[in-house]
Amino acid sequence: MSRRSRIRSAAAAVDRRTFLTATGAVGAATGLGLAFGPGGGSATASPPVPPGAAERLGAAARNVHTLPAAPAAKGTTLASVAAPRGSGPFRRLGDGPGWPRQTRTDLAAAKKGRADRRTTVASFVQFTDLHLTDVQHPLRYEFFRAGNTGSWRPHEALTMPGVVSLIERVNALRTGPATGSPLSFAMTTGDNGDNNSKAELDWFLTAMSGGRITPNTGHPTHYEGVQNSGLKLFWHPESPLRDTDKQRGFPHLPGYLAAATRTVNSPGLAIPWYSTYGNHDGLSGGCYPGVGSFIADVATGDRKLQIIGAAEAKRIIDGEAGGVDPKGKRIEELLRAHRGDTRTITPDPRRAPATVRDYLAAHLDPAHTGAGPVGHGYGKDNLDAGTLYYSFPVSDRVIGISLDSTDPGGHYQGSLGTAQLRWLERTLTEHQDRYALIFSHHPSWSMDNATPDPAHPREARHEGDELLAVLRRHRNVLAWINGHSHRNKIAPRGTFWEISTASHVDYPQLARVIEVTDNHDGTVSLFTTLVESAAPYRTDFHDLSQTGLAALYRELAFNAPGRSTDLAGGPGDRNTELLLPRR
Repeated sequence: MSRRSRIRSAAAAVDRRTFLTATGAVGAATGLGLAFGPGGGSATASPPVPPGAAERLGAAARNVHTLPAAPAAKGTTLASVAAPRGSGPFRRLGDGPGWPRQTRTDLAAAKKGRADRRTTVASFVQFTDLHLTDVQHPLRYEFFRAGNTGSWRPHEALTMPGVVSLIERVNALRTGPATGSPLSFAMTTGDNGDNNSKAELDWFLTAMSGGRITPNTGHPTHYEGVQNSGLKLFWHPESPLRDTDKQRGFPHLPGYLAAATRTVNSPGLAIPWYSTYGNHDGLSGGCYPGVGSFIADVATGDRKLQIIGAAEAKRIIDGEAGGVDPKGKRIEELLRAHRGDTRTITPDPRRAPATVRDYLAAHLDPAHTGAGPVGHGYGKDNLDAGTLYYSFPVSDRVIGISLDSTDPGGHYQGSLGTAQLRWLERTLTEHQDRYALIFSHHPSWSMDNATPDPAHPREARHEGDELLAVLRRHRNVLAWINGHSHRNKIAPRGTFWEISTASHVDYPQLARVIEVTDNHDGTVSLFTTLVESAAPYRTDFHDLSQTGLAALYRELAFNAPGRSTDLAGGPGDRNTELLLPRR
């Protein structure tokens, strides 16, 4: 087997594991020269910094921020990380030692004295793979657990309090831990929801912008999901049933389901935020186009399949991981064959698949503006053209570019269409005098999906290797920042760094602060610092408050049967200083 084949084979194995878990199932930016326009970016032409922006922001905006002598580690994984305590099948969590910062010189040498010279170019936060989940949705694929234990998450009913706690952490940080410069924006790199449903889209936008969210669909007062199904395959927190997870030490928690579906209050991010599209935002189960298909009928209907045989589950899992099924025929055949085995639930039109237009219109709704900008990167031109890619000004010296790597033809792997790739090249050329930060959902090794776009069947699709080549040709690119794989991985790409960050649904549930500095010695540094949510490490099973549930979310995720134990990555994938030549 060739080296290239071995790399692709290893990447496919990683993404197969990702598939198994993913199917289960108004602030002001100061000091960095920010210029956020009122209408977002553009998918047809790269927007310049709005006229007069630097003058309005004053001298502090036109000059980069000088670093403090002693940046703070408090509230980050530099200071502490959740760690297991005790023994037994169910481990409790407590304070653990922090992860030190690693300096990586793969692309440039570290020169002495740079800490005394450097100034900040950008400072922001990356969220990714939040997977806000409607756990009662009829098209959740919990039944895959019969074939793979890790394909259903016992903690996924708590995604909402978990995400709100992460927002609270970022609001409390205020500044970058490496530079002390104000955090100027946040970017979510896709899979904001889980089931491509209108309800989850509304929950995501409300959580990020601030407001009250009730993570419940169907019956207004009675939970209708696998956790009160009577099936031993799933954790039943309120029942004395000796299910398989209780046999592993999971607790009996009366009142849990009512607490998990009650109203949650989100303060919203205190800084502007931007949005990138992921496969779970656009495809049912992250795999199947749902709009106008049988999937739409099932999603809003009154029947829910909860369990199938182990052999059948394994066969479908292997089929989905091994080949594209753009029309979802395997799932359609399964649901039809098992119609007599389904549970009757309360139908809800809010569970309907969200179209691209739905997604864009919801972002542009003034009710979801929060700290801004209106549209969170998307503009009216995106809505008119039906495109999900744009550029935006990060600072006077940096342009941000958000790509749409989801293949609308189906499957969980990604790619880009020709029109978008050409737009990207034009945008990078037009802004060659500014640094560029690239954002997408899929990483390079998960972009091997050539399924045609049903709306543009003759348009070629372009994979990760081709995108890497394009980015290398443009020497102003500093980093390609993404998610999807649910693991921390940082790789040198010849002329830039590829930074992939773990999800906030699978343990260790992290976000990443990224700070860019000019070292004034011919090099640039990218500082990456991981953060956990604000929830306490120590969990009180009797505390079903919003904060208590956020703490429980982390502890249940750590103990989830079948979870991958290497998602945190190695030391060089976590808290780092990544050096680059200055161009």
